[in-house]
Amino acid sequence: MTGRPSAAAAPDDLADARLGAAGDREAFERLYRRHVARIHSLARRMLGEEEADDATQDAFIRAWEKLGTFRGDAAFGTWLHRLAINVMLAARTAAARSQQRLVQGDHVVERAGRPKADLEARMDFESAIATLPAGAREVFMLHDVEGFKHREIAALLGVTAGTSKAQLHRARMALRAYLGGDD
Repeated sequence: MTGRPSAAAAPDDLADARLGAAGDREAFERLYRRHVARIHSLARRMLGEEEADDATQDAFIRAWEKLGTFRGDAAFGTWLHRLAINVMLAARTAAARSQQRLVQGDHVVERAGRPKADLEARMDFESAIATLPAGAREVFMLHDVEGFKHREIAALLGVTAGTSKAQLHRARMALRAYLGGDD
């Protein structure tokens, strides 16, 4: 999955978004069912397994509250995806977590851990992503999985584009080390 929404469901999404904005809970439930897997996957990758359920729920609560602002200029999935990312990033506003998120130096590779001997475990990309520090994981997910540009990531995370690039490099190096790519 590339993270970009499919245009195939757009007419149903638009109709259901309009009905949902008018208070139709069944229409919103249809939107939820069509998009929950993608939003949960995003949350799991950005925040980790422990926080994914809550973040997904928060994203859909926020979508219900903001549904009236959806104008239909873009696909509903695009709108929901951006809203979900904003919800997930807002979960990281505490200053202590902010300091921890932007790991300095090349210690990221060491924090990622050693590759596991079992070939199946070594190729478990989800596990590899989960070993990344939060900041490196966020930048990796936003850039390499979701397709955001460094300037967009910088604006979303409140960092510079250079910091985004450095975090992406560190994330890639840590993933390569974890998955045994330096053999």
